[in-house]
Amino acid sequence: MVSNRVNGVDGPLKGIRVLDWTMWQFGPVSAAMMGDMGADVIKIEALDGDAGRALSRASTMSLNLAGGRNAYFEACNRNKRGIAVNLKTPEGRDIIYRLVEGADVFVQNFRKGVAERLGIGYDTLREINPRLVYGSASGYGPEGPDAYLPSFDGCGQARAGLMMSATPIGAKVPARISQGVSDQIGAIMLCNGILAALVARNQQGVGQRIDTSHLSANMWLQGLGISMSLMSGTQFGAYDRNNPRNALANMYECGDSRWIQLMHLQADRYWTPFLTALGLTEVIDDPRFATLEERAANAPALVAILDRKFAEKSFDEWDALLRESGDFIYAKVQTIEELQYDSQVIANDYITTFDHPVIGPVKMCNHPNIYSETPAGIWREAPELGQHTEEILVEELGYTWEDIGKLQEAGAIP
Repeated sequence: MVSNRVNGVDGPLKGIRVLDWTMWQFGPVSAAMMGDMGADVIKIEALDGDAGRALSRASTMSLNLAGGRNAYFEACNRNKRGIAVNLKTPEGRDIIYRLVEGADVFVQNFRKGVAERLGIGYDTLREINPRLVYGSASGYGPEGPDAYLPSFDGCGQARAGLMMSATPIGAKVPARISQGVSDQIGAIMLCNGILAALVARNQQGVGQRIDTSHLSANMWLQGLGISMSLMSGTQFGAYDRNNPRNALANMYECGDSRWIQLMHLQADRYWTPFLTALGLTEVIDDPRFATLEERAANAPALVAILDRKFAEKSFDEWDALLRESGDFIYAKVQTIEELQYDSQVIANDYITTFDHPVIGPVKMCNHPNIYSETPAGIWREAPELGQHTEEILVEELGYTWEDIGKLQEAGAIP
């Protein structure tokens, strides 16, 4: 078996080797999360590289960084080493087979049938390593009439109902959430499945294949609403700010044009203390709002009262008042750009600074979990195309420099 070199970190996945044959975002982010946790992740690319390397813009955002680096690729492929291999050559496939011998995980997100045609499908690789955990990401699942169809983030949002869930009441155009959230939740669920399979391998001694799709992951993201809708026979619709079921779980614009999101789900419990804190004692006993049902029936009138009240002070003023007045549940509505200045984000290192060897110090969204004994984090920049090919072949697979020359002549490596 090939020795398992790690990145010099002590995360919860230290000692686990992951072979990452993925591209774009869904698959790469799942492997990057494992890299955050200390796994030795080897990114396998074709000789022309992951298509994500060439992405120049994301919505209105330029992705170009110093040294020819790419923000999209860096974010999706941190904490990895990289090799470039031509899998259409026997020699290239043999490299993968030798890596699989000592691997714990293999991840791929190509369309159904591609891995099998190239000789690196699950059935082939498990013959080499029966304990291998094989993670597969797709658009719509491994079975069914659309199993072969390609998918990107917007397709996942659309097919799974997420776009309509995010679309305001009365809007004619469906709303697409930015930043590749469909890929992100897909990556999280794929990583979760792989980790569970590693536990099963440890406990039961078996490797297995895990399939996660845009469709399944985005449905699970909305799983509460889907399940409740199916059980109750009623539709779980989008929020209507002007006519909410519970006006104390609604958003309001403050006097400085900042918004506050209230989340008092136990409305009766908070009704009197909250209205007292706001200085609306005259509303407490208003017969239109005597019960939750009556407040729901007269919601537009109650929202109008709260709109006028919140417009009297800035968010900071309301924040100070509510903190002093009781144990209320609310949050400031923030932009993505504001997160780096949020005191809680700073205190918990949710955005961390990584000293990139090419770009210099950069801020990145940190691994979401905090481990008391085996810290996760950003340890390595995304690899340049094929950066560690010769290192891995010579130092870990036992190829000689003469072998390297022959592999280059055969077109198996760059």
